[in-house]
Amino acid sequence: QLVESGGGLVQPGGSLRLSCAASGFTLDYFAIGWFRQAPGKEREGVSCISSSDITTYYSDSVKGRFTISRDNAKNTVYLQMNSLKPEDTAVYYCAADHRTYPGKLPRDYVYWGQGTQVTVSS
Repeated sequence: QLVESGGGLVQPGGSLRLSCAASGFTLDYFAIGWFRQAPGKEREGVSCISSSDITTYYSDSVKGRFTISRDNAKNTVYLQMNSLKPEDTAVYYCAADHRTYPGKLPRDYVYWGQGTQVTVSS
């Protein structure tokens, strides 16, 4: 099971840190992806990280503002989001797949969390 937390309401330019905690299995050998879905839009990839913590990917829309990281000792993956914009408003999901290198598409992942709402508004 994957559980996201850390979402909320933040003003433009603010920051949030999302967490994705795993229970029932260890994330050590799993690639992790963060996705988001805004109302009326398709789910899109935001960032992903390899199981080895060596390879990361960011979509162009978040590059330079978001940082993905993992703490295998805590069985948790994080998404630090800075300089948030109204267009970042969405439900954010983490996903896991038992592979080394992360995929960029939702279909690349088997396990999903329930999502956490991020709203960027003044």
